[in-house]
Amino acid sequence: MDKLFSKMKTLGTCSVENVLQNHVNEPTTAWKLIQSSQTVKRLQPTDYSNAKPAGHTRFVCISDTHNRTDRLEHPIPDGDVLIHAGDFTNCGTRDQVVHFNKFLSTLSHPHKVVIAGNHDISFDLESYDSLWSYFSCQREDPKEIQKQLTNCIYLEDEEVNVLGFRIFGSPWTPEFFNWSFMKARGDSIQEMWNKIPQGIDILVTHGPPLGHGDHTVSNERAGCLNLLHTVQSRVKPKYHIFGHIHEGYGITTDGITTFVNASSLTVQYRPFHPPIVFDLPNNTT
Repeated sequence: MDKLFSKMKTLGTCSVENVLQNHVNEPTTAWKLIQSSQTVKRLQPTDYSNAKPAGHTRFVCISDTHNRTDRLEHPIPDGDVLIHAGDFTNCGTRDQVVHFNKFLSTLSHPHKVVIAGNHDISFDLESYDSLWSYFSCQREDPKEIQKQLTNCIYLEDEEVNVLGFRIFGSPWTPEFFNWSFMKARGDSIQEMWNKIPQGIDILVTHGPPLGHGDHTVSNERAGCLNLLHTVQSRVKPKYHIFGHIHEGYGITTDGITTFVNASSLTVQYRPFHPPIVFDLPNNTT
């Protein structure tokens, strides 16, 4: 590996396309190879005690609440649109979905957009029968469970227009143990990212792209290189909201897209991280 990095310094920065071909399954190595060509600027969160500017829409972002919404250490501020980037349950049981749905009913946001994450196994109909026994004493009807989520717009590889803003949501992450909504890195997960349309304003995925909000406590990178390439080369949304890597909480930008890891829980599953808020000028087109 040291020889590889020495060669990289001699030849110059590796292109993302080249790294995709040769290191797609090695996110930490991939990031080291492309890092010098990437802009990653950390941003401070908006002080949501301040009123939103006139003529703007306020978005409030949370993620990875894991059935702990009754123990959040920071209040959910008011806004126009609430976004939850997945893992709203521990393992997708009916009681947990009902609990989350009741929480949503207590929030004043006129619009609430939610995607699933790898813990929300009852929303992954294709994998549920192979997963439920790992997490529950009895099999439940996943379609019936999904019907309990009534107080939001649920997106699964879908787009919705909210107040003139195009929002696309996708639950997929690269394979990580035995959970829901997972695809192998490379061509398999790229098929999911190919569903993301151009021209959207806000992308919501459960997992992060490589290099943004994906640095783990083990000093590794866990983000998806395919997702980073899709965002930067084709989609270019104003905002990309995600979670999954709890310790990656925070905001970064590459100068075009602002990346928000909105994980509400710490890596120790303490519900400590405040919601992340941003304001966008009203879309009148």
